[in-house]
Amino acid sequence: MAVIPAASTTTPAPLTLWVVPVADLGGVARHVLDVARVGLSGLRLAVLCPEGPLAERLREQGAAVFTGDVGPDAGLPASVRTLRRTVRTLRPAAVHTHLAYADLVAGTALAADRRTALISTEHGIAPDDGLYNANAAVAQVKNAAHRARLRGTDLVIAVAQSTADVLRRKWGTGAPITVVRNGVDVSAVRAAAAGRRRTPGEGLRILSLTRLAPEKNLDRLIAALPALLDRNPGTRLTLAGSGPLEGELRAQAEALGVADAVDLPGFVEPWGAMAEHDVLVQLSAWENLSYTLLDAAAAGLPAVATDVGGNGEILPPERLVHETTPAAIADAVMRAAVEGPGEARVGDVETMARATAEATLDKLGRRAGKVSG
Repeated sequence: MAVIPAASTTTPAPLTLWVVPVADLGGVARHVLDVARVGLSGLRLAVLCPEGPLAERLREQGAAVFTGDVGPDAGLPASVRTLRRTVRTLRPAAVHTHLAYADLVAGTALAADRRTALISTEHGIAPDDGLYNANAAVAQVKNAAHRARLRGTDLVIAVAQSTADVLRRKWGTGAPITVVRNGVDVSAVRAAAAGRRRTPGEGLRILSLTRLAPEKNLDRLIAALPALLDRNPGTRLTLAGSGPLEGELRAQAEALGVADAVDLPGFVEPWGAMAEHDVLVQLSAWENLSYTLLDAAAAGLPAVATDVGGNGEILPPERLVHETTPAAIADAVMRAAVEGPGEARVGDVETMARATAEATLDKLGRRAGKVSG
């Protein structure tokens, strides 16, 4: 258990307990680490998560970390018990959940708790129920559970306007929603990802940084490679990441006769990889506010993406593809390589943390006003 430093004033700042049901380092973990690093002005922050790389990294940053049986691996009953015990010990002013599992855990654990504010950050909601549910019945049960827990949630923070729109469409308006867009450490990304961009004829380097999974549509990127090679014979494609489709993607490249132009290195350090490539391509079936695209924008690396989710909140219209045919993808990639990134939009971590703190404090103030009134 971590010890939360005492506040320097007589009345300590309100404590917000962030509940994160994952141990590994991914997009949500990055969000948490960034906010913990810069802090939440006017608040004390503690994090409850499973033991693992995220907890270790938070400790290295000096954050207050509490670990226990919480998350899908622990199961719902154990997660609820862990959260209730932690709330009784810390008595936070707010419990702030991240990811759908933590949302449901907190909704159950705090159902009878009127003292603790419940806040949720929605990092991404798949608009298509068929993507991650075994069948329509399972999706229906999950959607009903989310609609119910939102009725007991004081505030939802969506990381993109598209995420807020999907939430309203799927789960209704059971809680107030505000948008606080993800931000990145722009100067750090730019310094690490600075590289020389090649031009057509010099051997175009195309990068994908994503899980090798069906919803990422990587087969369509490989299908576009023959057309790209016709225009630039030196073109090379790097599919960085791991996932269940690795074997199928290798076989597809072999069948198309482009295997020599495709590299599947597994996990790579993303910012360094950006420095070695000319265009990033992301053809996902859905996205929230992609850290990969935000990093590319911060680095000045041209990116091409499908017009889904929050991609249009980062990339300019000319970098979005509406069809994923080989010709459309090849045209978009070649155009990006020649024209550059365009007017991509990226925010910084400090702005994200400040807006999150302001939204939290505003909600706590409104709750206090209702109680006193």
